[in-house]
Amino acid sequence: MKRINVILLVLFILIADQALKIWVKTSFNLHENRQMLGSGAQLYFVENMGMAYGWSFGGNWGKLALTVFRMVAVVFGTWYIGRIIAEKYHKGFIICAALIYAGAIGNLLDSMFYGIIFDKGMLLDNATNGYIYYDGVAKIGGKGYSSFLYGNVVDMLYFPIIKGHYPKWFPFKAGEYFEFFRPIFNIADASISTGVISILVFQRRFFKKKEVITNSTVETKALVNDESQIS
Repeated sequence: MKRINVILLVLFILIADQALKIWVKTSFNLHENRQMLGSGAQLYFVENMGMAYGWSFGGNWGKLALTVFRMVAVVFGTWYIGRIIAEKYHKGFIICAALIYAGAIGNLLDSMFYGIIFDKGMLLDNATNGYIYYDGVAKIGGKGYSSFLYGNVVDMLYFPIIKGHYPKWFPFKAGEYFEFFRPIFNIADASISTGVISILVFQRRFFKKKEVITNSTVETKALVNDESQIS
């Protein structure tokens, strides 16, 4: 697979991811939702200070550690993708690696710059270890809501396809509310998940073992002389 094709794929994902995030961030109030295809597909604006699908850990220190980890992962990914292209790995595997790489960059950009380019954002109160929400729609410019490396990741894709309650006989969760699919994510998250799942599903195809054929020498104790060669 050509390097230029990988670059174009990564750029396409990054542009789509950032364009949707910036539009939602500057057009939606926090926790505002709009239906796309009925109630089963929505744009629901949330911010998270941690990993994909809203997972987080360790407050501000955890967020900083995660941002630094993303930066290291992106640097390593740049080298690794160049290597697998040069060594002509399976095209499907290169595409999957590019999806994961693009998704990592997409969320890294949020963490690095959104705190300084947007005037409003969700903050963590260290005293209560709870989130401080904000009112109104954020704008680009002015004083940022946070500092470099402390921006929040913008999520908006929400697909609560199935809603209901667990039956009374269901262990541990009898009668509790049930929703599938509950996590709210973004294009970068979807890109990472698609790449990882595809590698797991198609790993046998991506990493086929090459059959090595060797020539073996057969030894014999038969006498080779002028008489034996004349039949």
